[in-house]
Amino acid sequence: MTVKASGGSPLVQPQLYRTAATLAIAQAEQQDRYLQLGELDQLSNFLNSGSKRLDIAVTLAKNATFLVSKSANKIFVGGSPLSYLERPQAAVQLVGAPQADLNLQAVGELPKNFSQNLNASFTPGESIPSGFKPINVISYGPTRMRKSLRDLDWFLRYLTYAIVAGDPNILSVNIRGLKQLIDNACSSAAAIVAIREIRRLAIALVGDDVESRDIVRTYFNVLVSEFEASALTDKLRKRESLDLQGLRLPQIYANAGVKTQRFVMKSGLSENEKNAIIKATYRQVFERDIAKAYSLSLSNLESQVKNGQLSVKEFVRALGKSTIYQKQFYDPFVNSRAVELAFRHFLGRGASSLEEFQKYFAIISQNGLPGLIDALINSDEYSDYFGEETVPYIRAIGEEPQECRNWGAQLNLFNYSAPFYKIPQFITLFSDYNQALPDQHPYGRGNDPLDIQFGAIFPQQTRNPKTNPAPFGKDTRRLLIRRGPGVLNQVGSPNSRGDTAGSLGPRVFTWDPESQKEDTDFRVSNIKPSKDSIIQATYLRIFGRQVYEEERILLKPIENSFMENKITVKEFVRQLAKSNTFRSLYWMPFYVCKAIEYIHIRLLGRPTYGRAEINKYFNLEYKEGYYKVIDAIVDSIEYTQSFGDNTVPYDRYSTSSGIAARTLKKSTINQVIPINQSVGISKFIQLGKAKESLSLAGASARITQGVSKLREQKLIFSISKDSSKLELEQALKAAYRHIFERDANAFSIGNELALIDKQFRDGKLTVKELVMNLGTSGLYQKEFYNPHPNTKVIELGTKHFLGRAPNSQ
Repeated sequence: MTVKASGGSPLVQPQLYRTAATLAIAQAEQQDRYLQLGELDQLSNFLNSGSKRLDIAVTLAKNATFLVSKSANKIFVGGSPLSYLERPQAAVQLVGAPQADLNLQAVGELPKNFSQNLNASFTPGESIPSGFKPINVISYGPTRMRKSLRDLDWFLRYLTYAIVAGDPNILSVNIRGLKQLIDNACSSAAAIVAIREIRRLAIALVGDDVESRDIVRTYFNVLVSEFEASALTDKLRKRESLDLQGLRLPQIYANAGVKTQRFVMKSGLSENEKNAIIKATYRQVFERDIAKAYSLSLSNLESQVKNGQLSVKEFVRALGKSTIYQKQFYDPFVNSRAVELAFRHFLGRGASSLEEFQKYFAIISQNGLPGLIDALINSDEYSDYFGEETVPYIRAIGEEPQECRNWGAQLNLFNYSAPFYKIPQFITLFSDYNQALPDQHPYGRGNDPLDIQFGAIFPQQTRNPKTNPAPFGKDTRRLLIRRGPGVLNQVGSPNSRGDTAGSLGPRVFTWDPESQKEDTDFRVSNIKPSKDSIIQATYLRIFGRQVYEEERILLKPIENSFMENKITVKEFVRQLAKSNTFRSLYWMPFYVCKAIEYIHIRLLGRPTYGRAEINKYFNLEYKEGYYKVIDAIVDSIEYTQSFGDNTVPYDRYSTSSGIAARTLKKSTINQVIPINQSVGISKFIQLGKAKESLSLAGASARITQGVSKLREQKLIFSISKDSSKLELEQALKAAYRHIFERDANAFSIGNELALIDKQFRDGKLTVKELVMNLGTSGLYQKEFYNPHPNTKVIELGTKHFLGRAPNSQ
């Protein structure tokens, strides 16, 4: 299978269970209103009973070993079940409490009237489950004994969670369906007997407080009933075509979260309930209550809905065709985005596939917005989910299965901010599936505009569709462009790391410790740079700029050590990278990934290849500190092979976007040059007019005039052994003009032509050898070979070296 694109992966954390507080607040938030009196009373009861519920949880935690041990004795025979209870899972150890012995924990901290409470804690009407038989410890085996004791402790622990949360939902979510699992390994009847015994003992432990006993009894009854109940079936997504993904959603996710409230119109509802349904319809279609937000209302339609003359389905249709909807969700958008928003408002989801999108895009293109609304509302899917009287609702995660192919786009569509972004997301994503995979790294192509931003895992624009992450792994290697001939890249030719690119690459500064001071020859200057130039180049490379005077005073000891030949260029680079100045520029202002990217480019001359390389340095910094990261880079094999001990680091590789950012100026990209609109007489007409009237003889004389024979003559430059320096200089300049089609200055071109220049002046090269060296130089290849196809190169070659055009093809 070939993966070409990804729908993105925004963080989603499904709610694992409900609490009394979250349930009351979430319902009010869904309806865009303040808390009502009943919900405030619910919150008040939750908070007032908080200390009591915490006391119950502490009591059960302190006596967890006692409860598990006694309940195990009820179902196991022929041995001591307590010996199989693993201490780390036996009970919650309270912070600061002494760690008691397991046998002492089994005794428990029993209240004085525990025996009397125990007699009153029986639950009437319960009988022993059918099929229950005591289990022999020896035949059951130590492994299964440890698992059984662990499970009993798990039931008790989750019951304390539910009591603290004030809602038994956590028990319903996590216990429903366990009966079938335990039947496969043990006996569900024995588990029920043990749980009932824990309930009887727990009720006796909480003392004489009737309210506490009722709380414990209620939550244990939920635990038992959920355990005895059969497992819930998965929720299946209804589908109407073969291009939709048929997915399953375990119902525990729907039961754990706060369900989206359903608003269904019925004839017997009160006026306030009908008004709530109408407001819910406004919130779904317009994404806000227009009566509250804009003081707008459609009173005629509202009255028809309340009187039963108009169904909710037709009310939704009318709202979708209203001018309010058209102004807010159709006119400001292109058709593709309007289709995406309509899916959200009328079906509660996003577009499922490219085929489905094309179907409805064709409808809106041919029939406009009313045709799209009719197609969505008249669909079988709308009837299956909402029928005639149910207000559409958002079918987000927890409500039904979510498709992976449009995961990110659909979750973003459910956000409140969706109408503020006009860029279509679904069609952009679907088109990516049909295109070749772009050159990008695992955190999105929008996060990598420059060399230094591979470590930028936090995009600036979280809603930019260009930030969709590509389905690459952490071992993906980023493509880099070499500053020089591609055949010398370090991946294909590792032994060529130390080879410079000559005139095709950046300037290289290498210090020769054995060099002697000599008279400077300005024609070949900087072939052996001085120590001062090495220091300046190192400062510029490491810090990215020249250092200030105050900073240089602090760096003076390092500089003096290099000047006195005590350290090499490599050690000079290492100590500069460990200085406080460098740390303040490239370490302290950034998070670790971004700082590593900066440091890697400064010291090794290339961006990192991928997350694996960043992770290596991240792990080193975490365990051993910043200075070890610097040592690891400077002491690496790549650094040694590329720069050695006496070469200043230079740019060796870059990204394509990084090169474009250096060469293109933003000020000229969108520059608009005004056109002079003045209308005048054409220059061609002006120049074609005769300025004087000529006679026939004068016209004949003008016709015969032309270029003199002197202009046809060509100036030929030749030299001999007796040629003077002036003649050599003229011949050299003539060769430059003919070969390079311009005057070439050896001082501005580089060392390569400077050496040729010197050899020709010294008489070591003939004119023919001079022309050959110029033609094979890197400058000639750069200007007349690399940019052109072979046919153009042949034309230029015959012109430069033969002085004519090609005779034939």
